[in-house]
Amino acid sequence: MVDSLILIVPFVFGAAVGSFLNVCIHRIPLGLSIVSPASRCPACARPIRYCDNIPIASYMMLRGRCASCGSPISLIYPFIEILTGLFAASLFARYGLSADFFVYFAFVSALIAVTFIDLKHQIIPDVISIPGAVAGLALSFFVPSMKALNSLLGIILGAGVLFAVAQAYYLFAGKAGMGGGDIKLLGMIGGFLGWKGVIVTLLIGSFSGAIIGSAFMFIFRKDAKYPIPFGPFLAAGALVYLYFGKALIGWYLMKAAGA
Repeated sequence: MVDSLILIVPFVFGAAVGSFLNVCIHRIPLGLSIVSPASRCPACARPIRYCDNIPIASYMMLRGRCASCGSPISLIYPFIEILTGLFAASLFARYGLSADFFVYFAFVSALIAVTFIDLKHQIIPDVISIPGAVAGLALSFFVPSMKALNSLLGIILGAGVLFAVAQAYYLFAGKAGMGGGDIKLLGMIGGFLGWKGVIVTLLIGSFSGAIIGSAFMFIFRKDAKYPIPFGPFLAAGALVYLYFGKALIGWYLMKAAGA
């Protein structure tokens, strides 16, 4: 019971970060500053009062509408706050108040921002993935669960394998089949999760992307030329590895040994 109550603190912290992620998701693709001006209603452009900008709670108290003009506020805002809060709580339960918690929470936060930006705009901003890869490598020198060589190999393998795939597709089809954002994103993932994380992420991301993408094209009558963002699937694969990677690799090695 006590442990469950303690998790409220990282959840609230995560929800507050989620509120900031909402700003990033909205402004970064538009080339706007994420620092100023203060948050405004997208309908009437009036600044949102601090008392109306409390994560999750304000949305519920305002019943999903702007306090100034009454325009509906998208449900995606509290959803991202709740999602980020849940990840913060789960990572705290796993790592406690440690460097690992803050490092991996920052990594997950970047994945959340990338996912929703890619879903809406079909781009993965360099301002997230490139500094993220550098940060992963730099932090690997100080965080016990990360190794510098593993991080460096992860960046090289992550960016390298997708770059090779993109080049091969271009030579074969005569057109680009994968954006540079996906390449840099997998490099960032490798910086935090290492080369094993890259392999698992790519396998899970490719498999889930193929299944869901095919279902999407069938349901909505789209052909194979319809662009489907790959970033969210890479992010999902990275999260699977972060939470279950060791168990998955252990299971695979056990099956391989048994075969």
